Amino acid sequence: MPFPSNPNAAATVPAGIAIENVCLQRGDSRVFDGLSLRLSEPRIGLIGDNGSGKTSLFRLICALDVPQAGLVTLVGGNKPGRVGMLFQNPDDQIIFPTVQEELALGLQPQGWSRREAAARARTFLAERGLSAWATRAISTLSQGQRQHVCWLALLIASPDILLLDEPFASLDLPGQTLLHADMARVSQQVIVSTHVLSHVRDFARVIWLDHGRVRGDGPGREVCAAYEADVSVRAAAGQSAGVAVHA
Repeated sequence: MPFPSNPNAAATVPAGIAIENVCLQRGDSRVFDGLSLRLSEPRIGLIGDNGSGKTSLFRLICALDVPQAGLVTLVGGNKPGRVGMLFQNPDDQIIFPTVQEELALGLQPQGWSRREAAARARTFLAERGLSAWATRAISTLSQGQRQHVCWLALLIASPDILLLDEPFASLDLPGQTLLHADMARVSQQVIVSTHVLSHVRDFARVIWLDHGRVRGDGPGREVCAAYEADVSVRAAAGQSAGVAVHA
């Protein structure tokens, strides 16, 4: 898959997030216990096993979860609409029955009338060669197409910070290529949680979370390689254990 050579070049809007000594408890599980991070780079990757805290971190930044202790603050103030999140499951995000209505939703809080927002949504789709999608029912779209609609809804709303939670999981190869190129072009800060490491390997910064703690934090190639090596060691240990049990 062709990737842009400089995925950090497009972001020009000042943005940043401060996570300060955050503790998050969910039921009997301690998700974060004193987590501190400064997230200021224009492109940041977030990797780690399922259950490592990636989605929980996004939910804290979006204020969907509130920490029991610590602070989550945004550069420039925690004003509504500054952060947009792409959920893992598009059906958790989509509200309206047609594509045009879903895209128009993000414009109305900015002062657009319903008619103006609908017209802008149609124009936006036409600019991307998707005019035929305007009146399509969401129910007729594939999982990957619905994910693409959610991404378009973020783009048209244009928040300062984009949080993408496993955005490539339901996309085919053309869809992944398109999203990757879009990510490189947008001016906003983009933080991507993904298991598809090829999409973040060239980022200047990747954070590896392990059971709610930062296991690695640095250049994408180094952190991704360290995570892959750790997974290989664990996989080999599990295979050896399996052989021993059956011996």
